[in-house]
Amino acid sequence: MSERFEGNFTQQEPISEDAIAAAVAVLRSGRLHRYNTASNEPGEVALLEQEFAAFTGAKYCLAVASGGYALGCALRALDVAPNEPVLTNAFTLAPVPGAIAALGARPVFVEGTENLTIDLDDLTAKAKASGARVLMLSHMRGHLCDMDALMEIARAHDLRVIEDCAHTMGASWAGVPSGRHGVIGCYSTQTYKHINSGEGGLIVTDDPELAARMILLSGSYMMYPRHLAAPAPEVFEALKYDTPNVSGRMDSLRAAILRPQLAELPERVARWNRLYGAMEAGLTGAPGVALSERSQAEHYVGSSFQFRLPGRDGERMADFVARCAARGVELKWFGADEPAGFTSRHDSWRYAEAQAMPKTDAVLATLLDLRLPLTFSESDAAQIARIIRDELSG
Repeated sequence: MSERFEGNFTQQEPISEDAIAAAVAVLRSGRLHRYNTASNEPGEVALLEQEFAAFTGAKYCLAVASGGYALGCALRALDVAPNEPVLTNAFTLAPVPGAIAALGARPVFVEGTENLTIDLDDLTAKAKASGARVLMLSHMRGHLCDMDALMEIARAHDLRVIEDCAHTMGASWAGVPSGRHGVIGCYSTQTYKHINSGEGGLIVTDDPELAARMILLSGSYMMYPRHLAAPAPEVFEALKYDTPNVSGRMDSLRAAILRPQLAELPERVARWNRLYGAMEAGLTGAPGVALSERSQAEHYVGSSFQFRLPGRDGERMADFVARCAARGVELKWFGADEPAGFTSRHDSWRYAEAQAMPKTDAVLATLLDLRLPLTFSESDAAQIARIIRDELSG
């Protein structure tokens, strides 16, 4: 009888006892709002910001309500205007172009490569043709492009880069943490990300004016002196009366849950990469399978796994996904006609102008994706790979 995987692809690890205790302490205090703190008490949110700034090496950090809010806040801080073109990956998730469209700006999609990174040649061409001054770069599914080469392009075309690091918290390129190449880095703490508060986001920058703008945008009610990872109060003086409040602060309960998890993140990254390694070992050399090539400069976080089956048509792809599902392996396919769950793609986002993306479409047509939650073991990952190999013959 064929083996069947019995694990749950959406089951995360429980919140640690330290984080639960910190959350209970906040609940008992009744002080959930980030600025509702006792005298001389910094508060959980300010401490989280301070610790995340130190973790990434950034000067400033702001904790917000979601990763999507972080992206929108970054765009507003850069004064992105209605109808302004903003470059972004064609292969990404809906909150990225959604943040652009929500401001009335125009997403201009850039092709992706077979290694699931942004196409630098197309980026160069689109930067010239569009006149865009902002690139919202998505490190989709944890794949980092050559960040040194990308930043050369950005400097040559006066592009200000916002990094969407929802899938790369704890990753780095040539020793530089993800989120620290561009002018602003945005992260998510949603349940399926690397630290889990259900929803939440973090923003980092070294630019004092941008940091002040984002703090004011998030709804600081002139309480910005209470921030620990913020610029000096005088930076706010020229901005505080002209920056709208688009409230999106993180609350103390979520920050309390996140702080112990941040301390555990390096160990989590190592565990995810062992799971990724087990999957990679199991599928390397499998007939018809194409795996992403990773640069030696990239230190990734393997919390999900992707592979392609070049040459298969839509009918065979759908059949393969169904057969794996029957054996307990849940694969997400980016080539289906209708978006499902997290597999929407550029032609699904009708709030953005339709754009021809032949290179990206060819990649997505046979692209498969699966989560690797830390509730899985390396033997689980090896079993998933065995089932996939077995079903490849169908």
